Amino acid sequence: MAEFLTVTTEHIPGYKVVEVYGEVFGVTTRSRNVASNFLGSLKTIVGGEISQFTQLIEETREEALRKLKQEALEKGANAIVMMRFDTEAIVQGVGATVAYGTAVRVEKEG
Repeated sequence: MAEFLTVTTEHIPGYKVVEVYGEVFGVTTRSRNVASNFLGSLKTIVGGEISQFTQLIEETREEALRKLKQEALEKGANAIVMMRFDTEAIVQGVGATVAYGTAVRVEKEG
């Protein structure tokens, strides 16, 4: 298997789990900058997507996922099953995103 698999399901079709390494986490915190807060506040008046916040959320999730995969690789895994994201505000303007799942080693069936 050339790529690292990350799935939200318990099983990966066509693969069998041969070893379980346990829980892995990718944690990151981010704050909004003053310009984004100001522009976002203006956008709430007229409605619609606030692209500055959407971009921040996308970057934060990508960083959490990268850290999650790195921790799994360090344990010897080649896949993560039951992957989830959790996001929470820590203080106003600062949020934490956690990607978590179970690190496993899988092999092709058959």
